[in-house]
Amino acid sequence: MELMLTYARSYPWQSFLMVTALLLAGIAEGSSLSALLPLASFAVQAGDGSDSEPVLPDNSVTDFVTGLLDKFGVEPSIGSLLIFVVIGVFLKNVLVLFAEKQVGYTKARVATDLRLRLLNSVLESKWGYFVTQPTGRLTNSMATEAWRAAQAYEFGATIVALLIQAMVYSAVALAVSWQAVVASLIAAVFILAISHFLVRMTRRAGKRQTVWMKSLLARMTDTLRSVRSLKAMGREDLAGGVLAVETNKVNRALEKEVFSKAALSAVQEPLFATVMALGMFILLQKWQMPIAEVMVLLIVLTKVLSQLGKIQKYYQKMVAAGSAYWSLQEAVDEAVESRENVAGEPAPPLAQGISLRGVSFAHGEQKVLDDVTIEIPAGCLTTLIGPSGSGKTTVLDLIMGLQRPTDGEVLIDGRPMGELDIRSWRRQLGYVPQETLLLHDSVLNNVTLSDPELGEQQAERALRAAEAWDFVTEMPGGIHATVGEGGARLSSGQRQRIMLARALAHNPRLLVLDEATSALDPSSEAEICATLTHLKGDLTILAVSHQPALAEIADRVYRLANGKLVDGRRAGGEGAVSVSGTT
Repeated sequence: MELMLTYARSYPWQSFLMVTALLLAGIAEGSSLSALLPLASFAVQAGDGSDSEPVLPDNSVTDFVTGLLDKFGVEPSIGSLLIFVVIGVFLKNVLVLFAEKQVGYTKARVATDLRLRLLNSVLESKWGYFVTQPTGRLTNSMATEAWRAAQAYEFGATIVALLIQAMVYSAVALAVSWQAVVASLIAAVFILAISHFLVRMTRRAGKRQTVWMKSLLARMTDTLRSVRSLKAMGREDLAGGVLAVETNKVNRALEKEVFSKAALSAVQEPLFATVMALGMFILLQKWQMPIAEVMVLLIVLTKVLSQLGKIQKYYQKMVAAGSAYWSLQEAVDEAVESRENVAGEPAPPLAQGISLRGVSFAHGEQKVLDDVTIEIPAGCLTTLIGPSGSGKTTVLDLIMGLQRPTDGEVLIDGRPMGELDIRSWRRQLGYVPQETLLLHDSVLNNVTLSDPELGEQQAERALRAAEAWDFVTEMPGGIHATVGEGGARLSSGQRQRIMLARALAHNPRLLVLDEATSALDPSSEAEICATLTHLKGDLTILAVSHQPALAEIADRVYRLANGKLVDGRRAGGEGAVSVSGTT
Protein backbone atom coordinates (compact mmCIF):
# COMPACT_ATOMS: atom_id res chain seq x y z
CA MET A 1 0.00 0.00 0.00
CA GLU A 2 3.04 2.25 -0.34
CA LEU A 3 1.49 3.79 -3.44
CA MET A 4 -1.69 4.81 -1.61
CA LEU A 5 0.34 6.33 1.23
CA THR A 6 2.29 8.29 -1.36
CA TYR A 7 -0.92 9.59 -2.89
CA ALA A 8 -2.37 10.38 0.55
CA ARG A 9 0.69 12.52 1.38
CA SER A 10 0.45 14.27 -1.98
CA TYR A 11 -3.29 14.98 -1.71
CA PRO A 12 -4.04 15.09 2.06
CA TRP A 13 -7.16 17.26 1.96
CA GLN A 14 -8.82 15.31 -0.85
CA SER A 15 -7.94 12.03 0.88
CA PHE A 16 -9.40 13.25 4.17
CA LEU A 17 -12.67 14.27 2.55
CA MET A 18 -12.91 10.99 0.69
CA VAL A 19 -12.25 8.80 3.75
CA THR A 20 -14.62 10.86 5.93
CA ALA A 21 -17.43 10.59 3.38
CA LEU A 22 -16.86 6.86 2.97
CA LEU A 23 -16.79 6.33 6.72
CA LEU A 24 -20.08 8.19 7.17
CA ALA A 25 -21.55 6.26 4.24
CA GLY A 26 -20.49 3.02 5.90
CA ILE A 27 -22.10 4.06 9.18
CA ALA A 28 -25.32 4.94 7.36
CA GLU A 29 -25.35 1.61 5.56
CA GLY A 30 -24.48 -0.27 8.75
CA SER A 31 -27.35 1.40 10.55
CA SER A 32 -29.79 0.40 7.82
CA LEU A 33 -28.44 -3.18 7.92
CA SER A 34 -28.94 -3.23 11.68
CA ALA A 35 -32.65 -2.80 11.10
CA LEU A 36 -32.75 -6.07 9.17
CA LEU A 37 -32.63 -8.20 12.33
CA PRO A 38 -35.72 -6.74 14.07
CA LEU A 39 -37.41 -6.52 10.66
CA ALA A 40 -36.70 -10.20 9.97
CA SER A 41 -37.97 -11.10 13.45
CA PHE A 42 -41.23 -9.22 12.81
CA ALA A 43 -41.58 -10.94 9.44
CA VAL A 44 -40.96 -14.46 10.83
CA GLN A 45 -43.38 -13.99 13.72
CA ALA A 46 -45.99 -12.52 11.40
CA GLY A 47 -45.61 -15.58 9.19
CA ASP A 48 -46.42 -17.87 12.14
CA GLY A 49 -50.03 -16.57 12.12
CA SER A 50 -49.89 -15.78 15.82
CA ASP A 51 -51.99 -12.87 17.14
CA SER A 52 -49.59 -12.29 20.03
CA GLU A 53 -47.49 -9.12 20.25
CA PRO A 54 -44.22 -9.56 18.27
CA VAL A 55 -41.19 -10.05 20.49
CA LEU A 56 -37.88 -8.56 19.35
CA PRO A 57 -34.66 -10.56 19.91
CA ASP A 58 -32.62 -9.46 22.89
CA ASN A 59 -29.21 -8.36 21.51
CA SER A 60 -27.16 -5.20 20.96
CA VAL A 61 -28.28 -4.80 17.34
CA THR A 62 -31.94 -4.64 18.28
CA ASP A 63 -31.17 -2.35 21.23
CA PHE A 64 -29.31 0.05 18.90
CA VAL A 65 -32.17 0.26 16.39
CA THR A 66 -34.97 0.56 18.94
CA GLY A 67 -32.99 3.11 20.94
CA LEU A 68 -32.46 5.23 17.83
CA LEU A 69 -36.18 5.06 16.96
CA ASP A 70 -37.12 5.97 20.53
CA LYS A 71 -35.11 9.19 20.28
CA PHE A 72 -37.44 10.29 17.48
CA GLY A 73 -40.56 8.98 19.29
CA VAL A 74 -41.18 6.17 16.77
CA GLU A 75 -42.46 2.74 17.73
CA PRO A 76 -40.66 -0.24 16.14
CA SER A 77 -42.82 -1.79 13.43
CA ILE A 78 -42.39 -3.26 9.97
CA GLY A 79 -43.27 0.12 8.41
CA SER A 80 -40.97 2.22 10.61
CA LEU A 81 -38.11 -0.25 10.16
CA LEU A 82 -38.49 -0.20 6.37
CA ILE A 83 -38.43 3.61 6.41
CA PHE A 84 -35.31 3.41 8.62
CA VAL A 85 -33.63 1.13 6.03
CA VAL A 86 -34.57 3.41 3.12
CA ILE A 87 -33.24 6.52 4.90
CA GLY A 88 -29.97 4.73 5.64
CA VAL A 89 -29.59 3.63 2.01
CA PHE A 90 -30.38 7.15 0.78
CA LEU A 91 -27.79 8.77 3.09
CA LYS A 92 -25.23 6.14 2.17
CA ASN A 93 -25.60 6.81 -1.56
CA VAL A 94 -25.44 10.60 -1.14
CA LEU A 95 -22.21 10.26 0.81
CA VAL A 96 -20.77 7.72 -1.65
CA LEU A 97 -21.59 10.10 -4.51
CA PHE A 98 -19.62 12.83 -2.75
CA ALA A 99 -16.70 10.45 -2.14
CA GLU A 100 -16.70 9.25 -5.75
CA LYS A 101 -16.71 12.85 -6.94
CA GLN A 102 -13.61 13.50 -4.84
CA VAL A 103 -11.97 10.36 -6.23
CA GLY A 104 -12.81 11.31 -9.83
CA TYR A 105 -11.55 14.87 -9.48
CA THR A 106 -8.38 13.74 -7.71
CA LYS A 107 -7.77 11.04 -10.31
CA ALA A 108 -7.83 13.67 -13.06
CA ARG A 109 -5.55 15.90 -11.01
CA VAL A 110 -3.12 13.03 -10.39
CA ALA A 111 -2.73 12.47 -14.15
CA THR A 112 -2.34 16.20 -14.81
CA ASP A 113 0.16 16.74 -11.98
CA LEU A 114 2.28 13.76 -13.02
CA ARG A 115 2.41 14.95 -16.63
CA LEU A 116 3.35 18.49 -15.62
CA ARG A 117 5.93 17.24 -13.13
CA LEU A 118 7.59 15.11 -15.81
CA LEU A 119 7.38 17.84 -18.42
CA ASN A 120 8.86 20.51 -16.14
CA SER A 121 11.63 18.25 -14.88
CA VAL A 122 12.61 17.26 -18.44
CA LEU A 123 12.53 20.86 -19.68
CA GLU A 124 14.70 21.94 -16.75
CA SER A 125 17.24 19.17 -17.37
CA LYS A 126 20.56 19.57 -19.10
CA TRP A 127 20.57 19.40 -22.88
CA GLY A 128 22.98 16.47 -22.72
CA TYR A 129 20.43 14.48 -20.70
CA PHE A 130 17.51 15.44 -22.92
CA VAL A 131 19.14 14.27 -26.17
CA THR A 132 19.80 10.83 -24.68
CA GLN A 133 16.11 10.20 -23.95
CA PRO A 134 14.02 8.43 -26.61
CA THR A 135 11.09 10.63 -27.58
CA GLY A 136 8.79 7.61 -27.44
CA ARG A 137 9.70 6.99 -23.80
CA LEU A 138 8.72 10.52 -22.78
CA THR A 139 5.55 10.32 -24.89
CA ASN A 140 4.62 7.03 -23.23
CA SER A 141 5.23 8.48 -19.77
CA MET A 142 3.17 11.60 -20.51
CA ALA A 143 0.23 9.68 -21.96
CA THR A 144 0.00 6.00 -20.99
CA GLU A 145 1.94 5.90 -17.72
CA ALA A 146 0.35 9.04 -16.27
CA TRP A 147 -3.13 7.69 -16.97
CA ARG A 148 -2.34 4.22 -15.59
CA ALA A 149 -0.89 5.85 -12.47
CA ALA A 150 -4.11 7.84 -12.04
CA GLN A 151 -6.09 4.61 -12.41
CA ALA A 152 -3.94 3.10 -9.66
CA TYR A 153 -5.12 5.94 -7.41
CA GLU A 154 -8.74 5.18 -8.29
CA PHE A 155 -8.23 1.47 -7.54
CA GLY A 156 -6.60 2.33 -4.22
CA ALA A 157 -9.47 4.63 -3.28
CA THR A 158 -11.90 1.82 -4.11
CA ILE A 159 -9.94 -0.48 -1.78
CA VAL A 160 -10.36 2.05 1.03
CA ALA A 161 -14.10 2.24 0.38
CA LEU A 162 -14.46 -1.56 0.33
CA LEU A 163 -12.39 -1.92 3.49
CA ILE A 164 -14.59 0.56 5.37
CA GLN A 165 -17.70 -1.25 4.19
CA ALA A 166 -16.27 -4.63 5.23
CA MET A 167 -15.47 -3.26 8.69
CA VAL A 168 -19.00 -1.89 9.08
CA TYR A 169 -20.59 -5.17 7.96
CA SER A 170 -18.32 -7.09 10.34
CA ALA A 171 -19.36 -4.84 13.22
CA VAL A 172 -23.03 -5.55 12.51
CA ALA A 173 -22.37 -9.28 12.28
CA LEU A 174 -20.31 -9.26 15.49
CA ALA A 175 -23.31 -7.89 17.37
CA VAL A 176 -25.26 -10.96 16.28
CA SER A 177 -22.64 -13.72 16.60
CA TRP A 178 -18.94 -13.10 17.12
CA GLN A 179 -18.18 -16.82 16.67
CA ALA A 180 -19.65 -16.81 13.16
CA VAL A 181 -17.72 -13.67 12.24
CA VAL A 182 -14.39 -15.01 13.50
CA ALA A 183 -14.87 -18.31 11.67
CA SER A 184 -15.82 -16.50 8.45
CA LEU A 185 -12.84 -14.14 8.62
CA ILE A 186 -10.42 -16.99 9.23
CA ALA A 187 -11.82 -18.80 6.20
CA ALA A 188 -11.63 -15.59 4.12
CA VAL A 189 -8.00 -14.96 5.07
CA PHE A 190 -7.16 -18.54 4.09
CA ILE A 191 -8.86 -18.13 0.68
CA LEU A 192 -7.15 -14.78 0.03
CA ALA A 193 -3.78 -16.25 0.98
CA ILE A 194 -3.97 -19.25 -1.34
CA SER A 195 -5.09 -17.04 -4.26
CA HIS A 196 -2.44 -14.35 -3.67
CA PHE A 197 -0.09 -15.97 -6.19
CA LEU A 198 -2.41 -14.61 -8.89
CA VAL A 199 -1.83 -11.09 -7.54
CA ARG A 200 1.94 -11.64 -7.79
CA MET A 201 1.48 -12.86 -11.36
CA THR A 202 -0.40 -9.66 -12.18
CA ARG A 203 2.30 -7.50 -10.58
CA ARG A 204 4.97 -9.11 -12.75
CA ALA A 205 2.79 -8.77 -15.86
CA GLY A 206 2.17 -5.09 -15.07
CA LYS A 207 5.90 -4.38 -14.74
CA ARG A 208 6.63 -6.15 -18.03
CA GLN A 209 3.82 -4.27 -19.71
CA THR A 210 5.32 -0.97 -18.54
CA VAL A 211 8.82 -1.87 -19.75
CA TRP A 212 7.74 -3.22 -23.13
CA MET A 213 5.29 -0.39 -23.76
CA LYS A 214 8.19 2.06 -23.38
CA SER A 215 10.23 0.10 -25.89
CA LEU A 216 7.31 -0.19 -28.31
CA LEU A 217 6.47 3.51 -28.33
CA ALA A 218 10.13 4.52 -28.60
CA ARG A 219 10.55 2.24 -31.62
CA MET A 220 7.24 3.36 -33.12
CA THR A 221 8.17 7.05 -32.82
CA ASP A 222 11.49 6.44 -34.58
CA THR A 223 9.77 4.41 -37.29
CA LEU A 224 7.14 7.05 -38.01
CA ARG A 225 9.88 9.63 -38.42
CA SER A 226 11.46 7.42 -41.08
CA VAL A 227 8.29 6.30 -42.84
CA ARG A 228 8.90 8.51 -45.90
CA SER A 229 12.28 6.94 -46.53
CA LEU A 230 11.02 3.43 -45.84
CA LYS A 231 8.09 3.76 -48.21
CA ALA A 232 10.25 5.37 -50.87
CA MET A 233 12.50 2.29 -50.82
CA GLY A 234 9.63 -0.17 -50.47
CA ARG A 235 10.94 -1.38 -47.12
CA GLU A 236 8.05 -0.50 -44.80
CA ASP A 237 7.54 -4.23 -44.17
CA LEU A 238 10.84 -4.30 -42.24
CA ALA A 239 9.53 -1.71 -39.79
CA GLY A 240 6.28 -3.64 -39.47
CA GLY A 241 8.19 -6.78 -38.56
CA VAL A 242 10.20 -5.04 -35.84
CA LEU A 243 7.11 -3.39 -34.39
CA ALA A 244 5.27 -6.72 -34.50
CA VAL A 245 7.90 -8.25 -32.20
CA GLU A 246 7.56 -5.39 -29.69
CA THR A 247 3.76 -5.50 -29.90
CA ASN A 248 3.70 -9.24 -29.24
CA LYS A 249 5.73 -8.72 -26.07
CA VAL A 250 3.19 -6.19 -24.80
CA ASN A 251 0.39 -8.53 -25.84
CA ARG A 252 1.85 -11.45 -23.87
CA ALA A 253 2.05 -9.29 -20.76
CA LEU A 254 -1.57 -8.21 -21.23
CA GLU A 255 -2.66 -11.82 -21.72
CA LYS A 256 -1.06 -12.84 -18.42
CA GLU A 257 -2.69 -9.89 -16.67
CA VAL A 258 -6.11 -10.77 -18.11
CA PHE A 259 -5.71 -14.45 -17.20
CA SER A 260 -4.65 -13.75 -13.62
CA LYS A 261 -7.60 -11.40 -13.09
CA ALA A 262 -10.10 -13.88 -14.52
CA ALA A 263 -8.55 -16.74 -12.54
CA LEU A 264 -8.84 -14.80 -9.30
CA SER A 265 -12.60 -14.43 -9.76
CA ALA A 266 -12.87 -18.08 -10.74
CA VAL A 267 -11.04 -19.18 -7.57
CA GLN A 268 -12.66 -16.80 -5.11
CA GLU A 269 -16.36 -17.17 -5.83
CA PRO A 270 -16.79 -20.97 -5.42
CA LEU A 271 -14.62 -20.99 -2.28
CA PHE A 272 -16.61 -18.16 -0.70
CA ALA A 273 -19.87 -19.91 -1.65
CA THR A 274 -18.60 -23.09 0.03
CA VAL A 275 -17.77 -21.18 3.20
CA MET A 276 -21.21 -19.57 3.33
CA ALA A 277 -23.05 -22.85 2.67
CA LEU A 278 -21.04 -24.64 5.37
CA GLY A 279 -21.58 -21.75 7.78
CA MET A 280 -25.33 -21.71 7.19
CA PHE A 281 -25.49 -25.46 7.80
CA ILE A 282 -23.61 -25.13 11.11
CA LEU A 283 -25.73 -22.18 12.28
CA LEU A 284 -29.04 -23.94 11.54
CA GLN A 285 -28.22 -27.58 12.30
CA LYS A 286 -25.49 -27.50 14.95
CA TRP A 287 -26.04 -24.26 16.82
CA GLN A 288 -29.85 -24.17 16.37
CA MET A 289 -29.76 -20.41 15.80
CA PRO A 290 -33.10 -18.64 15.14
CA ILE A 291 -33.90 -18.32 11.44
CA ALA A 292 -34.13 -14.49 11.63
CA GLU A 293 -30.60 -14.21 13.00
CA VAL A 294 -29.29 -16.72 10.45
CA MET A 295 -30.84 -14.71 7.62
CA VAL A 296 -29.23 -11.49 8.82
CA LEU A 297 -25.87 -13.18 9.35
CA LEU A 298 -26.06 -14.74 5.91
CA ILE A 299 -26.73 -11.37 4.28
CA VAL A 300 -24.11 -9.47 6.26
CA LEU A 301 -21.34 -12.09 6.13
CA THR A 302 -21.92 -12.58 2.41
CA LYS A 303 -21.29 -8.85 2.03
CA VAL A 304 -18.17 -9.08 4.21
CA LEU A 305 -16.69 -11.90 2.13
CA SER A 306 -17.72 -10.18 -1.07
CA GLN A 307 -15.98 -6.95 -0.04
CA LEU A 308 -12.84 -8.81 1.00
CA GLY A 309 -12.79 -10.57 -2.36
CA LYS A 310 -13.22 -7.26 -4.17
CA ILE A 311 -10.41 -5.75 -2.10
CA GLN A 312 -8.05 -8.42 -3.39
CA LYS A 313 -9.27 -7.90 -6.97
CA TYR A 314 -8.80 -4.14 -6.82
CA TYR A 315 -5.44 -4.59 -5.13
CA GLN A 316 -4.53 -6.81 -8.07
CA LYS A 317 -5.55 -4.04 -10.47
CA MET A 318 -3.70 -1.42 -8.44
CA VAL A 319 -0.38 -3.28 -8.46
CA ALA A 320 -0.66 -3.80 -12.21
CA ALA A 321 -1.25 -0.10 -12.84
CA GLY A 322 1.06 1.02 -10.01
CA SER A 323 4.16 -0.03 -11.95
CA ALA A 324 3.43 2.87 -14.31
CA TYR A 325 3.58 5.34 -11.41
CA TRP A 326 6.98 4.10 -10.23
CA SER A 327 8.29 4.10 -13.79
CA LEU A 328 7.14 7.68 -14.33
CA GLN A 329 8.54 8.74 -10.96
CA GLU A 330 11.86 7.17 -11.93
CA ALA A 331 11.88 9.26 -15.11
CA VAL A 332 11.15 12.40 -13.05
CA ASP A 333 13.94 11.59 -10.58
CA GLU A 334 16.43 11.03 -13.40
CA ALA A 335 15.53 14.36 -14.97
CA VAL A 336 15.74 16.16 -11.61
CA GLU A 337 19.22 14.72 -11.01
CA SER A 338 20.23 16.15 -14.40
CA ARG A 339 18.69 19.56 -13.69
CA GLU A 340 20.50 22.42 -15.34
CA ASN A 341 22.11 25.02 -13.10
CA VAL A 342 20.82 28.34 -14.43
CA ALA A 343 21.64 30.62 -11.50
CA GLY A 344 23.90 33.61 -11.97
CA GLU A 345 24.06 37.30 -12.75
CA PRO A 346 21.73 38.77 -15.42
CA ALA A 347 23.23 38.46 -18.88
CA PRO A 348 24.63 41.63 -20.48
CA PRO A 349 22.83 43.06 -23.56
CA LEU A 350 25.41 41.85 -26.14
CA ALA A 351 26.76 45.32 -26.84
CA GLN A 352 30.35 44.20 -27.56
CA GLY A 353 30.26 40.63 -28.77
CA ILE A 354 30.90 36.97 -27.98
CA SER A 355 34.32 35.42 -27.46
CA LEU A 356 35.42 31.80 -27.40
CA ARG A 357 38.87 31.62 -25.83
CA GLY A 358 40.83 28.38 -25.98
CA VAL A 359 37.63 26.36 -25.97
CA SER A 360 37.76 22.56 -26.05
CA PHE A 361 34.85 20.15 -25.79
CA ALA A 362 34.63 16.36 -25.66
CA HIS A 363 31.96 13.65 -25.50
CA GLY A 364 33.67 11.19 -23.20
CA GLU A 365 36.95 10.26 -24.90
CA GLN A 366 35.89 11.77 -28.23
CA LYS A 367 37.22 15.30 -28.66
CA VAL A 368 34.89 17.53 -30.69
CA LEU A 369 36.63 20.94 -30.33
CA ASP A 370 40.30 21.52 -29.63
CA ASP A 371 41.56 24.92 -28.38
CA VAL A 372 39.24 27.07 -30.51
CA THR A 373 39.35 30.87 -30.21
CA ILE A 374 36.71 32.91 -32.06
CA GLU A 375 35.52 36.53 -31.86
CA ILE A 376 31.92 37.33 -32.86
CA PRO A 377 31.46 41.13 -32.88
CA ALA A 378 28.09 42.58 -31.97
CA GLY A 379 25.99 43.80 -34.90
CA CYS A 380 27.88 41.67 -37.44
CA LEU A 381 27.06 38.54 -39.39
CA THR A 382 29.54 35.80 -38.59
CA THR A 383 29.56 32.50 -40.47
CA LEU A 384 31.10 29.19 -39.45
CA ILE A 385 31.95 26.86 -42.31
CA GLY A 386 33.61 23.48 -42.58
CA PRO A 387 32.84 19.82 -43.33
CA SER A 388 30.34 17.74 -41.40
CA GLY A 389 31.65 16.73 -38.01
CA SER A 390 34.07 19.63 -37.79
CA GLY A 391 32.40 21.02 -34.62
CA LYS A 392 30.32 23.87 -36.04
CA THR A 393 27.07 22.93 -34.33
CA THR A 394 28.95 22.29 -31.09
CA VAL A 395 30.16 25.90 -31.20
CA LEU A 396 26.51 26.99 -31.45
CA ASP A 397 25.56 24.74 -28.52
CA LEU A 398 28.31 26.30 -26.41
CA ILE A 399 27.24 29.83 -27.30
CA MET A 400 23.59 29.02 -26.53
CA GLY A 401 24.63 27.47 -23.21
CA LEU A 402 23.29 24.03 -24.14
CA GLN A 403 26.74 22.59 -23.50
CA ARG A 404 29.62 23.73 -21.28
CA PRO A 405 33.23 23.67 -22.54
CA THR A 406 35.60 21.06 -21.22
CA ASP A 407 38.39 23.67 -21.25
CA GLY A 408 38.49 27.38 -22.01
CA GLU A 409 35.60 29.77 -21.63
CA VAL A 410 32.81 31.53 -23.50
CA LEU A 411 32.42 35.25 -22.77
CA ILE A 412 29.46 37.55 -23.40
CA ASP A 413 30.57 41.18 -23.51
CA GLY A 414 33.69 40.05 -21.68
CA ARG A 415 31.83 38.22 -18.90
CA PRO A 416 32.21 34.42 -18.51
CA MET A 417 29.01 32.58 -19.40
CA GLY A 418 29.40 30.32 -16.37
CA GLU A 419 28.73 33.34 -14.11
CA LEU A 420 25.52 34.33 -15.92
CA ASP A 421 21.87 33.37 -15.51
CA ILE A 422 21.76 31.19 -18.59
CA ARG A 423 18.01 31.67 -19.11
CA SER A 424 18.36 35.44 -19.17
CA TRP A 425 21.00 34.96 -21.86
CA ARG A 426 18.87 32.54 -23.91
CA ARG A 427 15.96 34.96 -23.87
CA GLN A 428 18.15 37.24 -25.98
CA LEU A 429 18.55 34.54 -28.65
CA GLY A 430 16.55 33.72 -31.75
CA TYR A 431 17.24 30.25 -33.17
CA VAL A 432 16.51 28.83 -36.63
CA PRO A 433 17.37 25.11 -36.91
CA GLN A 434 17.95 23.16 -40.08
CA GLU A 435 14.63 21.35 -39.74
CA THR A 436 11.49 23.39 -40.40
CA LEU A 437 9.58 22.41 -37.26
CA LEU A 438 6.20 23.97 -37.99
CA LEU A 439 3.07 23.15 -36.03
CA HIS A 440 -0.15 22.03 -37.68
CA ASP A 441 -1.64 25.37 -36.68
CA SER A 442 -2.09 28.94 -37.85
CA VAL A 443 0.73 31.17 -39.05
CA LEU A 444 0.13 33.34 -35.98
CA ASN A 445 0.63 30.50 -33.51
CA ASN A 446 3.62 29.20 -35.44
CA VAL A 447 5.29 32.59 -35.08
CA THR A 448 4.31 33.36 -31.48
CA LEU A 449 4.22 29.74 -30.19
CA SER A 450 1.10 30.86 -28.30
CA ASP A 451 3.19 33.15 -26.08
CA PRO A 452 0.63 35.34 -24.25
CA GLU A 453 3.06 38.30 -24.45
CA LEU A 454 3.12 38.15 -28.25
CA GLY A 455 0.08 39.14 -30.30
CA GLU A 456 -0.78 39.80 -33.92
CA GLN A 457 1.11 43.10 -33.93
CA GLN A 458 4.37 41.44 -32.86
CA ALA A 459 3.79 38.56 -35.27
CA GLU A 460 3.23 40.96 -38.17
CA ARG A 461 6.39 42.86 -37.29
CA ALA A 462 8.40 39.62 -37.27
CA LEU A 463 6.84 38.41 -40.53
CA ARG A 464 7.70 41.71 -42.18
CA ALA A 465 11.26 41.51 -40.87
CA ALA A 466 11.52 37.99 -42.29
CA GLU A 467 9.98 39.29 -45.55
CA ALA A 468 7.14 36.78 -45.24
CA TRP A 469 4.26 39.20 -44.81
CA ASP A 470 3.40 39.43 -48.51
CA PHE A 471 2.82 35.71 -49.08
CA VAL A 472 1.08 35.33 -45.70
CA THR A 473 -1.49 38.01 -46.57
CA GLU A 474 -2.21 36.22 -49.86
CA MET A 475 -3.14 32.98 -48.03
CA PRO A 476 -6.87 32.37 -47.37
CA GLY A 477 -7.26 33.59 -43.79
CA GLY A 478 -4.01 35.51 -43.82
CA ILE A 479 -2.12 35.30 -40.55
CA HIS A 480 -4.81 32.94 -39.22
CA ALA A 481 -4.39 30.47 -42.11
CA THR A 482 -3.33 26.94 -41.16
CA VAL A 483 0.06 25.92 -42.55
CA GLY A 484 -0.78 22.19 -42.65
CA GLU A 485 1.09 19.26 -41.17
CA GLY A 486 4.73 20.29 -40.90
CA GLY A 487 3.96 23.33 -43.08
CA ALA A 488 2.80 21.21 -46.04
CA ARG A 489 0.80 24.13 -47.51
CA LEU A 490 3.97 26.21 -47.85
CA SER A 491 7.04 25.98 -50.06
CA SER A 492 10.41 25.20 -48.45
CA GLY A 493 11.43 28.86 -48.71
CA GLN A 494 8.17 30.03 -47.15
CA ARG A 495 8.53 27.55 -44.30
CA GLN A 496 12.02 28.82 -43.61
CA ARG A 497 10.77 32.40 -43.50
CA ILE A 498 8.09 31.45 -40.97
CA MET A 499 10.83 29.85 -38.87
CA LEU A 500 12.88 33.03 -39.20
CA ALA A 501 9.88 35.12 -38.14
CA ARG A 502 9.43 32.89 -35.10
CA ALA A 503 13.05 33.52 -34.13
CA LEU A 504 12.58 37.30 -34.54
CA ALA A 505 9.20 37.62 -32.81
CA HIS A 506 10.60 38.37 -29.33
CA ASN A 507 13.22 40.91 -30.52
CA PRO A 508 16.39 38.86 -29.96
CA ARG A 509 19.86 40.41 -29.82
CA LEU A 510 21.53 37.33 -31.32
CA LEU A 511 20.10 35.37 -34.26
CA VAL A 512 21.53 31.85 -34.58
CA LEU A 513 21.06 29.87 -37.82
CA ASP A 514 22.10 26.21 -37.94
CA GLU A 515 22.26 25.16 -41.61
CA ALA A 516 19.04 27.15 -42.10
CA THR A 517 19.48 27.41 -45.89
CA SER A 518 20.83 23.93 -46.64
CA ALA A 519 17.49 22.57 -47.90
CA LEU A 520 16.63 25.61 -50.05
CA ASP A 521 16.98 26.04 -53.78
CA PRO A 522 19.44 28.74 -54.94
CA SER A 523 16.68 31.30 -55.52
CA SER A 524 15.17 30.85 -52.04
CA GLU A 525 18.63 30.84 -50.48
CA ALA A 526 19.47 34.12 -52.19
CA GLU A 527 16.26 35.67 -50.86
CA ILE A 528 17.04 34.53 -47.29
CA CYS A 529 20.58 35.93 -47.62
CA ALA A 530 19.16 39.28 -48.76
CA THR A 531 16.88 39.30 -45.72
CA LEU A 532 19.80 38.55 -43.39
CA THR A 533 21.81 41.38 -44.98
CA HIS A 534 19.00 43.79 -44.07
CA LEU A 535 18.83 42.42 -40.52
CA LYS A 536 22.50 42.58 -39.61
CA GLY A 537 23.46 45.70 -37.78
CA ASP A 538 20.15 45.73 -35.94
CA LEU A 539 21.15 42.44 -34.32
CA THR A 540 24.08 40.06 -34.22
CA ILE A 541 23.85 37.05 -36.55
CA LEU A 542 25.76 33.79 -36.21
CA ALA A 543 25.26 31.23 -38.98
CA VAL A 544 26.53 27.71 -39.62
CA SER A 545 26.49 26.67 -43.25
CA HIS A 546 27.95 24.38 -45.89
CA GLN A 547 26.78 26.80 -48.56
CA PRO A 548 29.01 29.58 -49.94
CA ALA A 549 26.14 32.10 -50.08
CA LEU A 550 26.12 32.80 -46.33
CA ALA A 551 29.91 33.09 -46.30
CA GLU A 552 29.79 35.67 -49.10
CA ILE A 553 27.53 38.05 -47.14
CA ALA A 554 29.29 37.53 -43.79
CA ASP A 555 31.39 40.13 -42.01
CA ARG A 556 33.55 37.37 -40.60
CA VAL A 557 34.03 33.76 -41.73
CA TYR A 558 35.66 31.03 -39.66
CA ARG A 559 36.55 27.60 -41.03
CA LEU A 560 36.66 24.56 -38.79
CA ALA A 561 38.12 21.16 -39.57
CA ASN A 562 38.45 18.17 -37.25
CA GLY A 563 37.49 20.31 -34.29
CA LYS A 564 40.17 22.92 -34.91
CA LEU A 565 39.95 26.47 -36.20
CA VAL A 566 42.05 26.49 -39.40
CA ASP A 567 41.14 29.77 -41.07
CA GLY A 568 39.40 33.10 -40.50
CA ARG A 569 38.79 36.12 -42.67
CA ARG A 570 36.81 39.32 -42.85
CA ALA A 571 34.19 40.21 -45.44
CA GLY A 572 35.26 39.86 -49.04
CA GLY A 573 38.40 37.96 -48.04
CA GLU A 574 40.08 41.15 -46.81
CA GLY A 575 41.77 41.49 -43.44
CA ALA A 576 42.55 37.93 -42.41
CA VAL A 577 41.53 36.89 -38.90
CA SER A 578 44.04 34.66 -37.15
CA VAL A 579 42.99 31.52 -35.35
CA SER A 580 43.62 33.37 -32.08
CA GLY A 581 40.94 35.90 -33.00
CA THR A 582 43.34 38.85 -33.61
CA THR A 583 44.05 40.70 -36.83
